[in-house]
Amino acid sequence: MQYGGGRVSATPDPRTQPRELLRALYDAAVARALPAHNTGRFLPLPPKGRTLVLGAGKAGAAMAATVDALWPAAAPLSGLVVTRYGHVPPDYAARQREGRARIEVVEAAHPVPDAAGRDAARRIAELARGATADDLVLCLISGGGSALLAMPAAGLTLADKQAINKALLASGAAIDETNCVRKHLSAIKGGRLAAMCAPARVVTLLISDVPGDAPEVIASGPTVADATTCAAALRILDRYAIELPRAAREGLRSGAFETPKPGDACFAGHALHLIATPQQSLEAAAALAREAGIEAHILSDAIEGESHVVGRVHAALARAVARRGEPFAKPCVILSGGETTVTLRSRGGRGGRATEFLLGCAIGLQAEAGVHALAADTDGIDGVEDNAGAIVTPSTLARASALGLQAQDALDRNDAYNFFAPLGDLVATGPTFTNVNDFRALLVL
Repeated sequence: MQYGGGRVSATPDPRTQPRELLRALYDAAVARALPAHNTGRFLPLPPKGRTLVLGAGKAGAAMAATVDALWPAAAPLSGLVVTRYGHVPPDYAARQREGRARIEVVEAAHPVPDAAGRDAARRIAELARGATADDLVLCLISGGGSALLAMPAAGLTLADKQAINKALLASGAAIDETNCVRKHLSAIKGGRLAAMCAPARVVTLLISDVPGDAPEVIASGPTVADATTCAAALRILDRYAIELPRAAREGLRSGAFETPKPGDACFAGHALHLIATPQQSLEAAAALAREAGIEAHILSDAIEGESHVVGRVHAALARAVARRGEPFAKPCVILSGGETTVTLRSRGGRGGRATEFLLGCAIGLQAEAGVHALAADTDGIDGVEDNAGAIVTPSTLARASALGLQAQDALDRNDAYNFFAPLGDLVATGPTFTNVNDFRALLVL
């Protein structure tokens, strides 16, 4: 059983197939993070009572499918998981239609929440509140869960949450800042779902999509104690000049929206397991590069910052390697992960973090001979587009110029998608059914 986009087979020759090798590295990273490869050893024994599966995230449906397949047939199993539209593995979707799936999966919008996510969150909360001391609640959490669990705090509406979320996405706020706000304006995130499950035992399985793998940041930590505060959330919103409804500002100012903190009794006896992380995926890509005879260097799995700026920094490093053999000898692959941000300067462009990174990278490389780059989101979707990312080659700028396209103009419009699409350089995978965030690889020959 395998849910996801990994398709690694024979290792391409980097000197004659640089694009193919970059794609193979991406596929190796994705394959390492698939739930089917990482779940079994973390599953607890069935409890005296029921096992209730609750979850949210882009990998949620694949995680649910894996649990369903591995859980003893004779042991009671039920529950509800919400994932992004189009992110249900086809075979599990078929099982749902045929009534053979033990865990219900519903779909909702990401990155801006919708009514389906709100309704799913309400249903998950109702199920959690029905758990008993004899029951086990198995929570399956992955990136994207913040938007998919859309249960506004008291006095707020879904429209309020949508407006604030859109403003945060456009502001360039880092993921930990964004999720600090989301927790405090939610009735289910920031540890509140764990509190709802009491007195049942809770075991949380996490796929990390955040720099540092902080469990409290992944999907805004619905089952994890939260050390951040209402005051911190309010400072973040003020820092980015994001307008708030009166009820939201008052709830944060008064502390009425405070989250359960470390040491709270509602977390007693709970267990938490990180089953897949960005570092593990980068290491899988590095291992494949070495099989191809290319040394691999992992910069970090936690790089943040403005996407096009991070792209220029990566380009400067690759040019130093290409021209001076420093700080790494060529040939080599330079790998990194993390979560960059895009501050919108234009409302008319298309593209996400990966393609905007590559625009900055292409500008910085200036057609450096022998340098090829791929950046893609490991969930298979760059922002809200139909591509995972794109590829830059030494001929990118010249081919673009021949079509009347200029990289800086596209960057000024936040229009990376429409820069790479005419070149045939988009990387399209469809949903991969996992999510360990940004993947970047620069091949220096």
